[in-house]
Amino acid sequence: MEGPDEVIHQSTRLRISAILNALGASELMEFSTLKALMGASDGNMATHLTALEKAGYIAVTKDFLGKKPRTRVALTEAGRRAFAKHVAYLKALLDAQ
Repeated sequence: MEGPDEVIHQSTRLRISAILNALGASELMEFSTLKALMGASDGNMATHLTALEKAGYIAVTKDFLGKKPRTRVALTEAGRRAFAKHVAYLKALLDAQ
C-alpha cells in the first residue's frame, strides 16, 4: 500500500481539498466563503492554500468585483486525482483493520 499524500494528509488541507472537491470541476469558491466554512484565520488559510498551490493541487484566481479585490480557489485536475488517491489510501488503511 502506498503512503499518504503528505500535502493533503494535513487535516486543514484535507478539509480544504474535500470542500473544493465537492464543487464541479470548473467551479471556483471565494476565499472568504472557504475561510468561513473552515473557521480559520486569513493567515492560516493563506498558508495552507499556498502549500496546495505549490503542489499544483489548487488554482488561485485574483480579480476584481467592481472595485473590490476578490480571490477565488478551485481544485485542479491534479488536485482531484491526488485527493481521490489519498481517500483510497485512507479507505484501504481502514479496510486493513
